Parts: sequence; C-alpha cells; structure tokens
Amino acid sequence: MIKKMNLRDLKYIIAVADTRHFGKAAQRCFVSQPTLSGQIRKLEEELGVTIFERTSRSVTVTAVGEEILRYARQMMEQADAIHSISAAQRDPLSGPLRIGAIPTISPYLMPLILAPLKQQHPDLKLVLSEETTERLLQRLRNHEIDAALLATAIDDHDLETTELFDEPFWIAYPRDHPFYLKEEITRKDLDNTELLLLAEGHCLAQQVRDLCNLQDREQGGAMADLRASSLETLLQLVGAGFGSTLVPALAMRGSWTTDSGVVARKLEFRGAQRRVSLVFRSSYPRKQALEALSEVILQHLPNTVQPLAGKKAAKKRGKAQ
Repeated sequence: MIKKMNLRDLKYIIAVADTRHFGKAAQRCFVSQPTLSGQIRKLEEELGVTIFERTSRSVTVTAVGEEILRYARQMMEQADAIHSISAAQRDPLSGPLRIGAIPTISPYLMPLILAPLKQQHPDLKLVLSEETTERLLQRLRNHEIDAALLATAIDDHDLETTELFDEPFWIAYPRDHPFYLKEEITRKDLDNTELLLLAEGHCLAQQVRDLCNLQDREQGGAMADLRASSLETLLQLVGAGFGSTLVPALAMRGSWTTDSGVVARKLEFRGAQRRVSLVFRSSYPRKQALEALSEVILQHLPNTVQPLAGKKAAKKRGKAQ
C-alpha cells in the first residue's frame, strides 16, 4: 500500500519531466539536487516502477512514467483548484491563467487584450505561450496549459470549445503582381496562382491549401520549396517580390502594412475565412476565468473580424452532428 506519496513528490517528478534535468528541476523546486533525486528514487521504490531512465547525459521518461505523470499533473491541477475555490470567496478571478495561442493569432490579438484584461480583472495573471496547434493540444491534454486559442476545429470528447470570431483571409501580393490590375480576385484566380506557405505544422498552411485546392494539384514551381516559419517572414518574401500569400485579418494590424511593397485585399468569396475558438478541457475547474477572457477578447476585436458572441460549440465535439 502506498503511504508516503504526496504533492511534493508529484511536484518533483513533474519538474524533472519538464526540464529533463535533475539539477534544473531541483533549482525550480528550491531544494538541493540530492534531496530531489533521493525523494524520487524513494517514490520509484515505493511504487515498484521506474519513472525516469537516467544516464550521465540524459534523463528520459519511461512509458509507465508518462502515465504516472499524466495523473500527477491532473492531481496538481486539482490541488490548485482547491486553493482557487478558497480564493473564490474573495475574488473568483484571481491567480494564474495559462493560455496558449498559435503564432498567427498571438502577436496580433494579445496586444489588443492584455491591458483591458488587467484593467478589468487585475488579480487574473495571464501566462502566455505560443506554439503550433498540435503542440498546444498536447500541452492542453497534459494539463500544462488551461486553454488554447486555435483556428482549427477540434474533435475530442474531453475538450470543449467556445467559438469567438470568424477571421476573413486577405490576399497579399507585390505591387507588380498581376492581381494589382484585377477588379476582383476570385477562388479560380487563387487556384491558378502559386502561393507562398508557412512551414509544415502551422494550421494556416493547411487552411490555405484547403481554400485554394493546393492538395489537388502539382506542388511544383519556383515556390514549392520556399517556406517560412513565421507570417512576418512570409510577408517579407512577398514584399521582396517572391510571390503572394493569404493573410488572416488580425495580421492586417502588423507593421508590414506600411512601406513594405505589399498590397493586401480582402477576399470576398464564400469560405475565405477561418474560425477562431478558445479550447479547454471539459474538466477544467475555473471556467469563469475563461469566460472573462472570452468577454474581453470579444469587446476589443477590430472591425476586420466577425465576433460570434462567445457561442459555445457542442460540449463534446464527438457528439456534434
């Protein structure tokens, strides 16, 4: 029977899993390395399993360790929730709120909401991270973040979605591009032109492929191997005359819109948009904080996007038909 495992032990193994280093984990937990290492070894002996494979050069989480860590993170989150419930008697909107966002949303949306959120909810401490959709979903399921701002529909029985706004696409191209002389840019025009894309792993790249039917035609041409890791880099390539690309509406507030040699026009045909949502675990205990964040976002959106009034999607996407 396990008698000695406590929250301190869980904190230690989570720190090691996050840092992949016992020394760094000890610093994070404000204890000596021998203390942390010894306590983890006692826990492994008590459980009768090996959580970490240790060598002189690396620390690796074992398969059973990954399972243990998943529950450890849940337990730590629930422990935090107990403190939050107690604090809620004084202020239900206090403490850290860990939010992830994809790179084509974060730099354009966050500057609009950080000051208003602090003004309206001064005790709510926003902790931000910026990563790809796949990585954010992984961190969300691992209880490493509380919610994620995504532009991809999620089909997961354990996740809920609050739909925030529809974000139209704009076409960005150099001044000497054939689009410059066209009165209207149609879907057929996009189907017949080469487009610069973000690197694999960015949801915007797949959204452009879907909208322009790129997966149905030959991926050849001068731009086939030209990829960028950020939207800003992609737009610099457009300004340098390397081609055209699609830009989500929020990015129209970027510095590239002035004196960059880039012309941008909104696409007016049906389907030329993406839906941005706040995604979170159904079990997350502080949904009032997420509602407050959603409200601030909706209050401070620019007129280039279409708010959805925080409409809740199907509680569990797997049941939506």
